Amino acid sequence: MVYRHPKDGKEYLLNLVDTPGHVDFAYEVSRSLSACQGALLLVDATQGIQAQTLSTYAFAQEAKLSIIPVVTKSDLPHAQTDDVTLQMATTFDMDLEDVLVTSAKTGQGVHAILPAVIDRISAPAGDPTAPLRARLIDSWYDPTRGVVCLVQVVDGSIKENDRISAHSLAAFESFSVQEVGVLCPYQLRTGSLLTGQVGYVIAGMRSTRQAKMGDTIYHHQKGAAEAAEAGVDPLPGFETAKSMLFASIYPLDTQDFDSLELAVNKLTLNDASVTVQREGSNTSLGSGLRCGFLGLLHMEVFNQRLRDEFGTAVLLTSPTVPYRIIHSQKEGEAAEVKVIQTLADWPDPVTTPNYRDLKIEEPVVEATILTPVTSVGAITTCLKERRGVQEDVKYLDDKNVVLTYRLPWQEVVTDLHDVVKNVSAGYASLNYKEVGYASDDLVKVELALNGEEVDALSFVCHRTKAEREGRRVALKLKDVIDRQNFEINIQAKVGRKVVARERVAPYRKDVLVTKAGKNVGGGDVTRKKKLLEKQKQGKKRAKMVGKVSLSQEAFWAVISKD
Repeated sequence: MVYRHPKDGKEYLLNLVDTPGHVDFAYEVSRSLSACQGALLLVDATQGIQAQTLSTYAFAQEAKLSIIPVVTKSDLPHAQTDDVTLQMATTFDMDLEDVLVTSAKTGQGVHAILPAVIDRISAPAGDPTAPLRARLIDSWYDPTRGVVCLVQVVDGSIKENDRISAHSLAAFESFSVQEVGVLCPYQLRTGSLLTGQVGYVIAGMRSTRQAKMGDTIYHHQKGAAEAAEAGVDPLPGFETAKSMLFASIYPLDTQDFDSLELAVNKLTLNDASVTVQREGSNTSLGSGLRCGFLGLLHMEVFNQRLRDEFGTAVLLTSPTVPYRIIHSQKEGEAAEVKVIQTLADWPDPVTTPNYRDLKIEEPVVEATILTPVTSVGAITTCLKERRGVQEDVKYLDDKNVVLTYRLPWQEVVTDLHDVVKNVSAGYASLNYKEVGYASDDLVKVELALNGEEVDALSFVCHRTKAEREGRRVALKLKDVIDRQNFEINIQAKVGRKVVARERVAPYRKDVLVTKAGKNVGGGDVTRKKKLLEKQKQGKKRAKMVGKVSLSQEAFWAVISKD
């Protein structure tokens, strides 16, 4: 946007980036901050500082950005504007006068935001005479024009008909710039972008490999080595997102796999934090894609975008976290470490040699919960039930406290966010970050339908919870699996031991009654027995060859705590 400052009358070109607040999208926040010179830190006057506020502030501080604190929604009847303003000034060591108080509804204080941006945030630094260096900060797919790149020009300039390449591409790969412009928010063609500007570039790219987030774009030389000789050093790229959750995606119709793969590849252009790899054909679900996500909400949003933007309905399996299997070696030899992302690779306790010598580790996170003092007891109980270990307790003021716990990621990803909200009447907030792996007594609970194990339904939990969780999932599956013409036996097993068993009864057809509603055979018991025995044998054959139909609800039963 172009803004004219009321004091000096000069026009300024400003680029605003709105970032999500949920912890699952922390990577999106850090990526956006790396392309900015300053940040507006917004805090709701009715809620005060949240756990995500502390995390975002830390990101901005690490990026050495100028921070402007802003209190919003000051017009609401239950707003605690003065308290929140003081809380921000105290927590972030700021002057009270630097905190802007605003209301989008009434317009209070809004007029002071953009002048503060110009006065407190410095203009981007760069050398207009240097060779082109532009950072690729986002991209999306246009059906008619291919990949549209959003770039930040750090040095030099870029214009239409320039020949460009990228640091990660091969020496022979280059593209002719077809169109250049700025977003306001629609695409406004300008023909060129100068040092410090952010805008879009269309250059005929067609694949996700050619538009890598954080890559450095420069005028085409002959390759990265020649570019370095010309003084074009690559810019610091984005930190690679690390997948914390894995799930498999299958098309509802196995013939639609190619369409699904194309849709997923286009979607990952705009969401580089999703990892994708082909998965071997599943005996019951067909070919699929194994995708890595940052969290449960991230996975749900990705699935929703597949439906909304591409009309692709899919079957999404229950998510799992990555585990590490460490094989102990002889003294003096390095241990063999294997990371498994799918439970089909989990070692079988019966057939795996020296299974008892294996060390199984799970990912661990450091969770930060900002809660009212009145809810500390209930939240502490919930965290201990999930194998949480307290690390720190810090009081922000006499009403709010920050709890820091170390927890297994598996215990956090399922429902901890909802539980924290429920026990605190919605006032507590949760944030977390990965801190590594830790070993524990973990077992795989296998779910079998009519004796056939379904890896997509299996899960891992602590040994002490195996029987309880197995029974919970078996009962849930009993409720969500549709009845068939044959009996369905549901078993939850740990190794060879069955810890829970449920049964879905088949439909019953009365073979002793004709279509006309009359009884078969009158009083002839022999004929009735033959018909019943024939029906029994038919159901037995159906059970042997029949496929159990599974809905999306069946896969979500593994993580649903309802």
